Amino acid sequence: MNPAVPGRMKLIVLTAGICLALGLSGPAAAAPYKSKQIRIGYDLPKNPAHQPIYERLKKVRALERLQTLLSPLRLPRPLLLKVSGCDGESNAWYEEGFVTVCYEFLADLLKNALDQTLPSIITQDDAILGPFMDVFLHETGHAVFDRLNVPVLGREEDAADLFSAYIMLQFGKEDARRLILGNAYQYKEDVVNPQVPLTKYADEHGIPAQRFFNVLCLAYGADQKLFADVVEKGYLPKRRAEGCDLEYEQATFAFKTLIGPYIDRKLAKKVLATWMRDVSARPKSHPAR
Repeated sequence: MNPAVPGRMKLIVLTAGICLALGLSGPAAAAPYKSKQIRIGYDLPKNPAHQPIYERLKKVRALERLQTLLSPLRLPRPLLLKVSGCDGESNAWYEEGFVTVCYEFLADLLKNALDQTLPSIITQDDAILGPFMDVFLHETGHAVFDRLNVPVLGREEDAADLFSAYIMLQFGKEDARRLILGNAYQYKEDVVNPQVPLTKYADEHGIPAQRFFNVLCLAYGADQKLFADVVEKGYLPKRRAEGCDLEYEQATFAFKTLIGPYIDRKLAKKVLATWMRDVSARPKSHPAR
């Protein structure tokens, strides 16, 4: 037997996971709100091992759904969202006009989510969907700051994290909780085993543990009842939790002041009300024990 076959079969199984997490077990209907300003592209993978990811994402129109989610944005110039092969680099970035997410990053995302024992408060679907959404929203945040000349005081990477988490929190309560907890979980390993080399503190990104606590704090500040268990179970320290309502107020003020004027609010309300309907309507996965 070809030794590459088991690995390919595993990747196919992993790829199915991201589609199930998106609520997409088959071909999706055409996006109801297309945007001429948000464009999409599926580059052919350079690595044959990533072909299952490419084929499945295209089949279920994953980027078309992101295009719908971002359709209320009114940008001065078009923005292209694409998935692409990155010569072995597991990464994602924004450059003038383009948001690129690597197939390598998506393969790692799937592997990390499906190869671990999850805490009871999140499902395997959440551990896939949260980071999947976050990487595209985070990089779109960079694009929005650039295209709208949004002034950022501090590290832009922190602001992009908040942009992503803030949008997730605008969904309905159940969906917001799923997205936020799944997103935060991607940093779990660095919280449980914090072995951070000194050079990481000089990086433009916050260290993973900081990003973990920042996401949970914003969520707790948005809805202390919905996210009460993240404090009760010790995921977010009580001392940090005390000021999270103020952090969320600050994020809300900044978003509404600097980005709000460039959002079609009526359309945004429609999109947020229906975008995750397929996910919510699916039979829910049983939480991992």
